[in-house]
Amino acid sequence: MLLSVPHSGREYDPALIARSRLGRASLERLEDPLVDRLTAGAIALGAGAIIARAPRAMVDCNRAEKELDPIAIAGRTGEAPTARARAGLGLIPTRLAEIGDLWRGPISESALATLLADVHRPFHAALDAELEVLSQKWTDVVLIDCHSMPPRPPGEADIVIGDRHGTSSAPWATLAATGVAERLGFKVARNVPFAGGHIVERHGAPSRGRHAIQIEVDRSRYCLRDACSPGPGFERVSHLFDELARELGELAAGRSPDAA
Repeated sequence: MLLSVPHSGREYDPALIARSRLGRASLERLEDPLVDRLTAGAIALGAGAIIARAPRAMVDCNRAEKELDPIAIAGRTGEAPTARARAGLGLIPTRLAEIGDLWRGPISESALATLLADVHRPFHAALDAELEVLSQKWTDVVLIDCHSMPPRPPGEADIVIGDRHGTSSAPWATLAATGVAERLGFKVARNVPFAGGHIVERHGAPSRGRHAIQIEVDRSRYCLRDACSPGPGFERVSHLFDELARELGELAAGRSPDAA
């Protein structure tokens, strides 16, 4: 069992804040607030974890290196951006619908190369290394990529479980995750509106026994309205991650021929 938390980093470099158009508060809007703290119990139970310390505003580890809007890089021309990058949420986030542009200007090609070398590639290399260690011992391993989503309209799902429409995880793991969340009283959707990003796409390989699942939690279920302080539901959501790690870890271990 391995957890990844790519969007809760809070180590804001002063130069990053100085480059922002509206200051640190505007960049914090990109965070999945407190998700690293939600996973603390699962880690204490023995789940491994790769947690980004760099903020998403700096570089998004849940985007592929090519998922980039050319306007983010000085002098860059080339391929048309993907839909997410065009919306401002690419490898280098550029804008948010509610506040507009995030930055005073683009970064240089050399700055992009540094971000890839110092943050993005090491994050994925760490995931690769940990999954390889687990795969040496177990036939099946599970990666849970942990996220939060903006508050959903009344009646919609509290939890969205994404497996890239069955391509990043075998059905048994996705169904088990769904069952855990529903047993704890959460309303669950699968793959809509979030099917999973670059992390589960890159690291999920069911044919090789690597099952990657993205979990999105409505942040109003665990945060106060300031979106940065634990709310009344914090312990309940934290327990969800505990149970996901415990149950999926046990199921994966039990599938090994040496499980006895």
